[in-house]
Parts: sequence; structure tokens; C-alpha cells
Amino acid sequence: MARQNTLFKEAYNRYAARLKLDTELPSEPEIAAELGVSRSTARAILMRLSDAGIILWNKRQKTVLRLPTQADFFPKEETDSLHNIIERSFMTRIMSDEAQPGMQINELELAREIGTGTSVVREFLIRFSRFGLIEKRPNSHWILKGFTSEFALELADVREMFELHSAAEFGRLPANHHAWEDLKTIEQEHHELLKDFDAHYRDFSRLDEKFHLLIHRASKNRFITEFYDVIAIIFHYHYQWNKAFARERNARAVAEHLDYIEALQSRDQQRIDAACRLHLASARQTLLQSIPQAAGEIAGSAA
Repeated sequence: MARQNTLFKEAYNRYAARLKLDTELPSEPEIAAELGVSRSTARAILMRLSDAGIILWNKRQKTVLRLPTQADFFPKEETDSLHNIIERSFMTRIMSDEAQPGMQINELELAREIGTGTSVVREFLIRFSRFGLIEKRPNSHWILKGFTSEFALELADVREMFELHSAAEFGRLPANHHAWEDLKTIEQEHHELLKDFDAHYRDFSRLDEKFHLLIHRASKNRFITEFYDVIAIIFHYHYQWNKAFARERNARAVAEHLDYIEALQSRDQQRIDAACRLHLASARQTLLQSIPQAAGEIAGSAA
């Protein structure tokens, strides 16, 4: 029930943010399909919007009366999925300065830190372990095996295949697809980040994840979406591993993102392919540069 409640709140916030004044909303099945939720969740969203006076709901007619204010949205801490919370806690551990190959990760400690049961933490770790970065040991312990250059190159190869396909599919989306509005919002967030880049350049990893996840969802391929979740954990956190020249790397990535966004908005498949390949090549290079050399050598000798 808690997971369903989080799903409802997250979907409600997404839909409320897209509303435009004096527009008519589509049917419940259409809203459900747009948000990727059930019809009952879509109906619950409409009921909340109606109760708040944001929409006028008269049988099949649903009209936006006013735009939502900040008070109409659920707080972020109530909409963040348990998966994301576990992911952040896990990545914080393996990205710390003390993290070295052979470091133990305890399910119970991680669950206590997050405030959840060990079963969901174990499920996350089992899923993550398929890629060879961690290994299960007896008594609820896991061992960090290390992040090598070979691992990074294999991961980059798979990511590039996925994203080239997804970017091409994004460029073929119909003009009225909600993804174009989401892309525009992400573009604005990039410009906002640049306004005070020296103070906020470390926030780029979260924006990077958001941007690439939007692109991959356009593929509508369940295998790409499922596998990409794990790829994203590595690729979008690697910006935090090696702090040297972090500002310069992030500044270049922001510029490439904006060029990439412009190419997507052009719907020109050649421009999209070129911008995508250029950015993925840079991402591969920065990922390799971000691997701590000592850790890579230790992991390599232990393999």
C-alpha cells in the first residue's frame, strides 16, 4: 500500500505540473496511458485535482480552472520511491573515499540506515549484483569487487547501443507527446544550473540522470528500460567519484546536453545521431577518467 501511495503522489505531481489554464483534459484511460499508471490511479488524481478546485469535473468534461500552487503538490520526500532511496544510500557507500575492493556491505545496516526491511534491500542488491560489481557472501554480507576500466568499457558499449536507438525513437514522437514538454523543462533546468554554475555544478549528476532517463523511456522497450536502470546508477554517479576537474567535466557535459536537446527538438535524425554519439563518446571518456586508478589495479589483480 505504501508503494502504491508513493506511486500516486509521484504521478499526481507529474500531471499537476503539466496542466495548462483553460484546457480540457482527456479521458481517464488516456491519462493513465500518459502517466504509465492504472485507471484507478488516474481517477484518484482527477479527484484530488477536483477537490482542490484546480479542475472542474462535470461528467466527461474536465476543465482546468487554475494552475496548481506549491501548496498543491506533495513534498518531494513523500514522492521519492523506495528504490531511489536505497539507490542513493548504496551509491553513497561505494563512492566514499574509504570504499575499496573487498569492502563489506551489510544488508541489515543498510536497511536500518534507510528505515526499511532487509528484504527490499536484498532485492536491490541481488539485481545490482548481476553486473559483477558486488558479490554475495554468507550472513547477509556483500563484498564490493571494484570498478575496473574493462567493466566501464563494457558498460559504455551497452549504453551506447541503447541510447542511439532511444534517441532516434524520441525524435519520432508526435508533436503533442508530453515528453516534449518534459524535455523543455529539463532544458530550462540546465540554463538555471548555468546561472550559478560555480556553486551548483555538483548537482549536475541528478540532472544528467533525469535527462537520459527521459530519452530511454521513448524507446518503449521494456528490456532497455529495465536494464538501463542499473546502467544509470553507474553512469550518472560517476561524476562524483573523481573530484579532479569536476567543474570542467560537468560544464562540458551541460553544453553537450544543450546541443543534444536542440538536436532532439529539430527532429532531424542525422543531427540527433551526431549529437548523441558526440555526447556518449565524452561520457565514456569521463567515466574512464573517474575510476580511481588504485582501486582499478586492486580489482584487476583480484579478478
